Amino acid sequence: MTIGELAQRAGLKASAIRYYEQAGLLPKAPRQGGRRVYAEPTLKRLEVIDYAKQSGFTLEEISRLLHGAPVSARWQALVAVKLADLNAQLDRIARMRTMLERIAKCRCVDVEECGRILMENRSPCSR
Repeated sequence: MTIGELAQRAGLKASAIRYYEQAGLLPKAPRQGGRRVYAEPTLKRLEVIDYAKQSGFTLEEISRLLHGAPVSARWQALVAVKLADLNAQLDRIARMRTMLERIAKCRCVDVEECGRILMENRSPCSR
């Protein structure tokens, strides 16, 4: 299939496919008459790339997934790191929510009073 056909079937722009080739996520397509020609496995690879992107992996992480140790080992290693990152983000979000909920109830007269109350860890700062 041509790059246009592949792009349409994958729901991408042709420029994205060319970029993935340059980045090493896709193998260089053979050419016929000066045009790239793609086989069905390329579409499957694009599906894996899309799935990984939708799961929060970066293109660099996806590149590591596609090259190296057996696939299951690569998935497990990348997933472990991604889950740790996600859990850290969830912890930060929970702390942010708590702080914002406290600030939303703030009735302090000035910033210094608010800061003093927050530093004393009284909840919420209200008068």
